[in-house]
Amino acid sequence: MIPVVTVGEMRSLDELAHQDIGLQVLVERAGYAVGQRALSLLGGAYGRRILVIAGKGNNGEDGRVAAGFLMDRGAVVNIVPPDCGEKPDCVDKLARYSYDLVIDAAYGTGFHGTYHPPVLPAGIPVLAVDIPSGVYGDTGEASGSTLQAIETVVMAALKPGLIQSDGAKLSGRLHIADIGIDPSQTAKIHVIEDRDVVDNIPVRDRDAHKWMSATCIVAGSSGMMGAALLCASGALRAGAGMVRLATLDERVDSSAIPEVVKIPLGHPGENSNWSSRVIEEASRCKSLVIGPGLGRSPEVASEIRKLLQEVTIPLVVDADGLYALGSRSEAVDTLHGRNDIVLTPHDGEAARLAGHPIGNNRVEEARSLSSLLGVPVLLKGPTTVVADPEGDTYVVISGTPRLASAGSGDVLSGIIGGFIARRADDSRLSLVAALAAYVHGQASRLGKSDGLVAMDIPELVAEWMSTIELSDEH
Repeated sequence: MIPVVTVGEMRSLDELAHQDIGLQVLVERAGYAVGQRALSLLGGAYGRRILVIAGKGNNGEDGRVAAGFLMDRGAVVNIVPPDCGEKPDCVDKLARYSYDLVIDAAYGTGFHGTYHPPVLPAGIPVLAVDIPSGVYGDTGEASGSTLQAIETVVMAALKPGLIQSDGAKLSGRLHIADIGIDPSQTAKIHVIEDRDVVDNIPVRDRDAHKWMSATCIVAGSSGMMGAALLCASGALRAGAGMVRLATLDERVDSSAIPEVVKIPLGHPGENSNWSSRVIEEASRCKSLVIGPGLGRSPEVASEIRKLLQEVTIPLVVDADGLYALGSRSEAVDTLHGRNDIVLTPHDGEAARLAGHPIGNNRVEEARSLSSLLGVPVLLKGPTTVVADPEGDTYVVISGTPRLASAGSGDVLSGIIGGFIARRADDSRLSLVAALAAYVHGQASRLGKSDGLVAMDIPELVAEWMSTIELSDEH
């Protein structure tokens, strides 16, 4: 996992490093890292024309050190202040050359206010130092007219503003520079990567059988069986050995997914106590997913709440299951005392539970909602964030716009259920949910670049999982 530290945490790490290593050494290391990336981007320095926008703080000093490094190697470098566009002599310096690269070292992660960089000709590549100037380090919100970077050299550790909101789009490729500061003991936020799936999703034992990783799904009703089948397919392809689908549509086609055991619960009005049947059916399962396509009638909501309070295996709550939680205070009452439930809201569902619209700082929003409700929360979106009440937070940036398709969230809830079942002896549900979201995103990259639909994703999940080092063989 890649550590992420907040601006405040990084400031504390910097202060300790100033005492142990020394400020000048840190600046020299940072400037060297920026210079090296500039060399890589340009394919060399000799004769190249480079513009460095350098502010007064440490970020600007990093840029000035990089400028010296590049000049020593034959580059022509001009250094200008952040407010260069307001000074005639400085504007003349901007217009004097056709630059090959701009190094943006105007402001760092602690910036607040509004920044308007000098106006530059279109098409000049920009290398940002630590964060594109004008982007807030914690929230990722951009002020003014921030330059679009093709790459950002990040000092020591990622910051939340680089992986969410405007910052995720403006930062380009992220290159983390080792300058001698270790963030691993401080970071409570981590970005998931391939290796985490390999390290945390167990292979099947030689003596494995289907019930060892069985998942029960409570989903679907008349006219909404698609969500249930997508969820079930996601669980199967994520490695659930058995999927039992309890549904409020007794006419479900048994041939739709022949591997799934269908359990008709009757129509909502015919069976007002179907939650007890589900508890019985799920007794041999290792996880339970509830919500997709169940409907939002008061009777259904009541049965869902009973299940959430009475079932004794880990739960994934999505879609209509989240709706059944009701308002903020009602959800707190229903979830009280549970520590084995994962909620998977999108922004609209999260806003209802939180009691306010979800802002751009998705990391903080997920953490706040998880703390309020006392259970792990997976906040779905372009940057998916999973947080638990202890503050451990996982960020997933593998998703693509291809997933902006009806039903993809139903597949995700099934994958989470399948992964929980595979790790039945583990209580770290937030990590498992984050791994599922990561695989969901990575799998989508194997599919069609345009026109990917939810029913494509489960097969791609199995394909992607088969390409990494997981194996049934011992």
